[in-house]
Amino acid sequence: MNSTEDHKIIEGIVKGDEVIIKAFYKNNLQYIRSYVIKNSGNEEDVEDVFQDALVVLYQKFKYESVNMSASLRTYFYAICKNIWRNRLRKNSKILLDEEVIEASEPIDNEIIDSINNKEREHLYRKYFLMLDSACKEILNLVFEGNSMKKISTITGYSEGYTRKKKFNCKRSLIEMIEKDSLYQELVINPEKEKKHE
Repeated sequence: MNSTEDHKIIEGIVKGDEVIIKAFYKNNLQYIRSYVIKNSGNEEDVEDVFQDALVVLYQKFKYESVNMSASLRTYFYAICKNIWRNRLRKNSKILLDEEVIEASEPIDNEIIDSINNKEREHLYRKYFLMLDSACKEILNLVFEGNSMKKISTITGYSEGYTRKKKFNCKRSLIEMIEKDSLYQELVINPEKEKKHE
């Protein structure tokens, strides 16, 4: 792939061009599948890693200025590897193929941060969905910036009960998240990354 083609693909991904995204998916999925399957993954993992890496790629090129010294495929493959290695480490699985990412395209700390932010989002969503419907409704209204008075009007609860319910819901959500081993990894992870620099 030459740099002109890469530029067209990047533009297509940022604009959400379905034809370009489907072609990119078709041309690169096999490389990702091979790596993930060889390293304790399954087909579902392949799809997850590919989609998450595509989001990282989109965010990097839409909101930042990225100068790639290697091809887009190499860059994308490196992001996928980092996402999958991150997951394996968090799940305490052993890497079977400790292939080193090509030195021509080092992965910077911003990409690691993007991956970790995605993991935090996933963790939050996972436990938010476990809350009862009243909790989900109240917290959604809180996150939308509504006042307690407005939330009590919408839900039909008294303002005092709404405050108490909000507190209990947030506490339940935080407790569930903090018990998850992935949360512990994400809290410790920034220090680990610094040590590996």
